[in-house]
Amino acid sequence: MEQTATVLSLIAFPDIDPVIFSVGPVHIRWYGLAYVVGILLGWRYARALVENARLWPAAGSRITALDIDDFLIWATVGIVAGGRIGYILFYDMAAVSADPLRAFEIWNGGMSFHGGLLGTLIAMVLFARKRGIPLFNLFDVVCAVVPVGLFFGRLANFINSELWGKLTDMPWAVVFPTGGPFPRHPTQLYEAGLEGILLLALLAWLIYRHRALAFPGLVSGLFVAGYALARIFVEFYREPDVQIGYLAGGWLTMGMVLSLPMLAIGVFVAATARARA
Repeated sequence: MEQTATVLSLIAFPDIDPVIFSVGPVHIRWYGLAYVVGILLGWRYARALVENARLWPAAGSRITALDIDDFLIWATVGIVAGGRIGYILFYDMAAVSADPLRAFEIWNGGMSFHGGLLGTLIAMVLFARKRGIPLFNLFDVVCAVVPVGLFFGRLANFINSELWGKLTDMPWAVVFPTGGPFPRHPTQLYEAGLEGILLLALLAWLIYRHRALAFPGLVSGLFVAGYALARIFVEFYREPDVQIGYLAGGWLTMGMVLSLPMLAIGVFVAATARARA
């Protein structure tokens, strides 16, 4: 069925130029704007979390709003550098080896979430040591706000007509300009809903209704495990990267392989959170 789908899509692909506007040779793209908006909104949400004393145990989090302000630059560097390096290492090493300048073309292939997560993790460890902040408390605050950035990033993937799904005859299928004439799963929107809206709402509910921040590692563990589950699920509907394809069995993808260790680590960190309280 997937190879012969010919139904018309009911979701029209938006005719949005990936470039918002240009100033001489400089192009301002939706992809870049998504990162800026996601980081800034995440920063504001993180500030609100650390300033709300009732969300933390009596001893307090020892994280201040000033710490969050200062960490913004560290997080930005970790996200961008880690995301781009991760994409090159995991998905695009052959092409970059042939053309090293391609490494700087973030619009050509984009970023890797797993790489961005690793970059941010390194930034958090270094920043926490520098400021004497409890590491898992910083992890929890940052992980609570990451879904905001994921939501905007996946919307930008949709606008860019990239990372689309397999052929389908589902009524919400989309014909992507770069994906041939047949309707496909809009997997970018699946991820925006699962990794962004659903995960953000779940973590916020746990934080505000059940004081999850009082148990160091609970929020970060659940975020990591939740993202891994959402990513693995969507990978079954997403077209694998053309330069890699399936790794085994006609279904195993690089995204799944990278997410499985995350799932195990996330479950372990969340399960041991009460012991750290």
